[in-house]
Amino acid sequence: MENFIIKGGRELFGEVSVSGAKNAAVAIIPAAVLANDIVRIENIPKISDVSLIIKILDCMGAVIKMVNADTIEIDSRNLRNISVPYELTSHFRASYYLIGALLGRFKSCEVAMPGGCYFGVRPIDQHIKGFEMLGADVNVVNGMVCAKAEKLVGTSIYMDVVSVGATINVMLAAVLARGLTVIENAAKEPHIVDVANFLNSMGADVRGAGTDVIKIRGVEKLHGCTYSIIPDQIEAGTYMVAAAACGGDVLVKNVIPKHLESISAKLIEAGAEIIEYDDAVRVTRFKELNKCNVKTMPHPGFPTDMQPQMAVLLSVAKGTSILSESVWDNRFQYVGQLTRMGADIQVDGKLAVIAGVDELTGVKVKATDLRAGAAMIIAGLIARGETVIEDIQYIDRGYEDVVQKFEALGADIKRIEIAETEEAVNAG
Repeated sequence: MENFIIKGGRELFGEVSVSGAKNAAVAIIPAAVLANDIVRIENIPKISDVSLIIKILDCMGAVIKMVNADTIEIDSRNLRNISVPYELTSHFRASYYLIGALLGRFKSCEVAMPGGCYFGVRPIDQHIKGFEMLGADVNVVNGMVCAKAEKLVGTSIYMDVVSVGATINVMLAAVLARGLTVIENAAKEPHIVDVANFLNSMGADVRGAGTDVIKIRGVEKLHGCTYSIIPDQIEAGTYMVAAAACGGDVLVKNVIPKHLESISAKLIEAGAEIIEYDDAVRVTRFKELNKCNVKTMPHPGFPTDMQPQMAVLLSVAKGTSILSESVWDNRFQYVGQLTRMGADIQVDGKLAVIAGVDELTGVKVKATDLRAGAAMIIAGLIARGETVIEDIQYIDRGYEDVVQKFEALGADIKRIEIAETEEAVNAG
C-alpha cells in the first residue's frame, strides 16, 4: 500500500497539462466493441479505471495493442466472451457500459453489478428501463445483469431522472437497433457529447448530444476509426481550485474553457482571477478568499465531482458559505476528514454550512472516494504542517501522475510505500 505525504503552506506557480477525460474514456473504450473492427483511441488517461476496463476487454478476447503511452488499438473482431464476472467489475462503477455495448452488438450479455466509489444508492434502474424499452429482457440473477433480445427496436425513452450513465448506456445499445430511438431528459455533460462523436466516427447516426433530446437512428454495422478523447473537465477543475486555494499563478493547459465556465464563475466569486485562452485557463489568486454559495447541478451547472474540492477552498474563505448537493445522496463523507484538520463544517442532509477558519492543520486523513481524495490533497497543500493521506488507490482511479503534476507547480508532495507491518499496527 502507498500513502501521500504533503507539507503544506506553499503557493503554486507554473503550468500543468490536463489528461484525457476519465468519464469519457471509461465509456468510449467499452463502446469500441460495437464495431467488429479495429479502433484506435488517443489521449487516454493513465489511470487505474482505464487499466481495469482494458483488462476486462482483454479477458473477453479483444486484442489490445498499446501504440504509445496514451494511445491504444482495440481489435474486437474475435470477441466472443459476453460474460463479465464480479471479480472484474467489483472496483469499477463504469463497467455497466459493457451491458449497452454488448447488448448492442451481440443482443446478449451477462455483466456483474458494478462497484466503484460509494456515496449513496446509485441504482441502474434507468439503464434497465432503457434496455427493456428497446426490446431486451433484463434480469438480475445472483448479482449478474443478464440482458437478451431477439432484436432491438428504436423507441422513445424518457429518463425519469437526469442520468449520465443511463444516457450513455442507452446510446450504446441503440446505435445498432432498428429505427429511431429518442432519449428525452438526457444528460448533457461534455463526455456524453464525446461518446456521441466517437460513435459517429464509427458510422453511427447520433444527433442532439449536449441537449436534453438525443436522437439515434440505428445503422446496420459500425466500422473502425481513430478518435482522440477530450480533456478532463474535472481534473482541470481540480487544479484550478488548488491554485485558487493555495494562491499563486497557474496555467492549466489542454482544456476546453467552455467546459469549465461554472467552475471559473465560482472561483472568480471566491476571489481568484481567471483568464481564458483557446485551450488553457490561467488562475491567479493573491488576495484573501471570499465566501460563496455553491449548488451542484447537472451540466452546465456546477459539477458534483467538484463539490469536495470546492468545500476545501471555502473552509478557509472569509465568512460562511452554503454548499448544496443536488445530485448524490451521500457525498459529504469526506467532511469528517476535513473537520479533523480544523475545518468548521456542519452537514444537514444535502446541505453543508462552511464557516471559514484561518487555517487547516495537517493530520492523517483518508481518501473516502475519488474526488474526496483530490480534496484531501488540496487540504494538505493549504494546511500548516504535514498531512498523510491514506487509501490513495481511490485517487489513482481518476488522476494521472498527480504527484508529478503538483510537484511541477512547487508543491511538496510525495508518494511513499508503507510496510505491511505498519499497516497491521495502524489497523490494530
